[in-house]
Parts: sequence; structure tokens; C-alpha cells
Amino acid sequence: MTDDPTGLQAKSPYELRVHLGEDVPDSDVRTALQNGQMGFLHSFTTASAVDGPGMRIVAWTTGCQFKCLYCHNPDTWKMSNGIPVTLARATGELAKYRGGLQVMSGGLTISGGEPLVQDRFVVNLAAAARTMGIHTALDTNGFLGERLSDAELEAFDLVLLDLKTWDDARHRKLTGQPVGPVHDFARRLAAKKRPVWVRFVLVPGLTDDAENVEAIAAFAAGLGNVERVDVLPFHQMGRFKWKQLGMDYTLEATEPPTPAAVEKACAILRAQGLEAY
Repeated sequence: MTDDPTGLQAKSPYELRVHLGEDVPDSDVRTALQNGQMGFLHSFTTASAVDGPGMRIVAWTTGCQFKCLYCHNPDTWKMSNGIPVTLARATGELAKYRGGLQVMSGGLTISGGEPLVQDRFVVNLAAAARTMGIHTALDTNGFLGERLSDAELEAFDLVLLDLKTWDDARHRKLTGQPVGPVHDFARRLAAKKRPVWVRFVLVPGLTDDAENVEAIAAFAAGLGNVERVDVLPFHQMGRFKWKQLGMDYTLEATEPPTPAAVEKACAILRAQGLEAY
């Protein structure tokens, strides 16, 4: 199996990419998922300053079991939309930036999609990065966290944990999945004292009410290992993808939160002793 010739570099994760892995035989896909020697990537993006400490290379995987109503990358939901990439190629791409990442106190962030759909590939790539002395971060919704052993958690210097919303009914409406496994993974990371940055998308009329933010704040503060919370304002930059993919986008009329609304959410989080931005 050879790599798809499509370039891995993308100017932005908002670039629409589809059908790039559809010709890979099912048997090769199953083998890849089992041994992690091949993965499916939307792209690599460089010079990100918002996906972990320092300047980051971000590997955007494809495949996700969540169907978030506000997702700005719905093309990453299907693993077959991604470029089939051998571990050797991905590692070689990362090696090009090794020196610069170290100088800029940055590293590799593996995001998606949901990276743990391809857990074997993700663990292998993170381990290779660590061998090169590159800081590693896993950006995950946490739902598949049980796929990682305690030893494999050590491959990640930092976990960026997406807390979509608090209560189970709202979580099912927003993502299509229950919230319990997410909370279980968060508690496990806390028990293992693994560093966590929480990421929370503030969506007017969907996640921004004070009760919801207060519940997330209390949960995150109680874990004891959350170093910061990033409040991410909802935006419409991925709306065109839903239209081009022929998908029903229900947030067409939703406006981004105001700066005052973002600051209000941050204030609730800070009241629990959390660093919030």
C-alpha cells in the first residue's frame, strides 16, 4: 500500500477534503486500525498557536463518532475522506520541523475528527514524536479514552480534553452520544495526574447558559489536574462544508457569542479557581 500523492500540507483545517481514502481496500483499513502502521489524515497544518503550548504542528485525523451540531470539519467524520498515510511518512514529515518546534517550545498536536478512532496509529505517532524530543498533545473528546492503556497515556505530554456540554440529554442532542464515557476519561486522567487543558465551545442558545457553564466549571475544578480552560467562541467558518456535503446545518442563524458573553463564561470558570481564556 503506497501513500496517496495528495499533499499533506494544508493552509487551514477548514480546507474541504473528501474521498481521498475511498480506494483503500477494507482489509488494509482493518489492518491499519489494528497495527497502527497506516493512518488516515485530513492534513498537517503548521504554525498553530492555539492547539497547545508554543508553536504546533497539528495532525488532523479523520473519523469521528460524534456528530456535533456546530462541527466546523464535518468532512473529517468519515475516515475514508482522509489521505492514507504510512507511519513512516507521517514521522518523516514531522522530523522536518523538529528543530524549529524545540526552539519555539512547541510540539505536535494530534487532533481530528477524533484521533482515538485511529488509536493505534495515534499512539505510534506520538511515541515517535517523543523519541525525537518533540512535545506531544492529544486533542480528544474523550469518548474512546478507554482504548488507551495507562502506559499509552504516557505518550502524551498533554491532553486537550473537549467538554462539549454538561448533562447527558443535552450532550446526546449536541453530539449524538452519551456524556458518561467523557467524564470517566476525565476522572481517569485526574487519577493518573496527567496534565489537561479543557476546551469548551461557547455556542449562543446551546451551551452558553450559566447553569451549564457552572456545572462544567465545578467538574473541571474538582479534577485537580486542569491547567487551563480555553473558551472557544462558536463561529461559522465551517458552514460552507455542510452545504457542499449536502448536510443539514441547523445553526445557520446562530451568531458568534459577543466578547461580553465569552468574558462572562470565563468569569464563571475563574470563580472556581480555574485559569480561563
